[in-house]
Amino acid sequence: MRKDIVNKVLISADRVLTGPGGRTIRDGAVLVEADVITAVGTEAEMAAIVEPAVRRLRCPGATVLPGLIDCHVHLAFDAGPDPVGAVARAAPDALAAAMADRAAQFLDAGVTTVRDLGDRDALALALREAIASGAAPGPRVLAAAAPLTPPGGHCGFLGGEVATDDDIRKQIARNAAAGADLIKVMASGGALTPGGPRMWESQFTRAQLRLIVEEAAAHGLEVAAHAHGTDAIADCVDAGVRTLEHCSWRTADGVTYDPEITRRIIENDVSVCRCVSGDWQLFLQQLGPERAESMARVIRDMRQAGVRFIAGTDAGVPGARFGDYVGMLEFFASLGFTHTEILDMATVNAARALGLTDTGTLRPGMRADLLVVDGDPLHELDALRRVRHVVANGRHKAL
Repeated sequence: MRKDIVNKVLISADRVLTGPGGRTIRDGAVLVEADVITAVGTEAEMAAIVEPAVRRLRCPGATVLPGLIDCHVHLAFDAGPDPVGAVARAAPDALAAAMADRAAQFLDAGVTTVRDLGDRDALALALREAIASGAAPGPRVLAAAAPLTPPGGHCGFLGGEVATDDDIRKQIARNAAAGADLIKVMASGGALTPGGPRMWESQFTRAQLRLIVEEAAAHGLEVAAHAHGTDAIADCVDAGVRTLEHCSWRTADGVTYDPEITRRIIENDVSVCRCVSGDWQLFLQQLGPERAESMARVIRDMRQAGVRFIAGTDAGVPGARFGDYVGMLEFFASLGFTHTEILDMATVNAARALGLTDTGTLRPGMRADLLVVDGDPLHELDALRRVRHVVANGRHKAL
């Protein structure tokens, strides 16, 4: 066999979901050469241009679609009842091995890109390099390293505590020097940190958030902001963050939604990652009917206003398992989002928010990130659980 076709494979299926907006090729095929998609079309069109010696992977009854993207994960956490203690107690080698296993679970679920938004000792950066080199299986990893937080603040145990403007500059410089892909800031409190600020309480002033965005930009990086509180959300939007994580509109009195802030979210092209894990039904039960309906109503209002949502599971926090990506998507379906909208959240919209121009759709020249599932996810999201094949950066894994 000639060397120029050894790394080629033609993958065909009943449907090729090229995206965005549910664009589909019936009886379609995708030609992958090494780590790049080189042609997409009908199987008949591909048969006319692809040499007979090229390997064929025929998948009747299946759909080929872009690799899924999880915009909010914590590979250092174990999804158990005490992830903080587990991270603190773990030896570096053991934690690194556990993180590699969790990354492999994502790959098996069809996730070909993850954004890690806070880990210990920059271990996610080392894992990123191991996966990129082929030394470990897994999705592409974008990593923020230690998130910025005040002393004693949310997730301060990860090593990113900052007290002054100079501390902010130094921590961002450290993260950038370590190779961080972005900067994460804990703009409000959170439920995970014992003794930390309440979820609705702001941890930084608007001026400090602007400094964080400016310093990150000086290093060529954008900012993802953990923001539960309504005040923190407003400050983050005005400061110029790229994505809002959680965005749950919390105040001391409950949920306080502000359409004017939403208008600025849209105007400033900020994407929202609602961070929903697969155990969302249990979470809603724990909230109670009134609070659950308030949360759902706010998400529907944001959707109607035109907010761009992106998919993220917060995998690693209690109950948020690494292999249950589809459960998060089903939450949005329960609120009336169409399957087309949901798949765009998980692919093209996520790629855009993360600054990735080489993934999220299937077309020539794109990175070879795709999966093959039994059935049609445009009609049933559960099809995404029936993964046959995953190709991540051209590396093929049959399941």
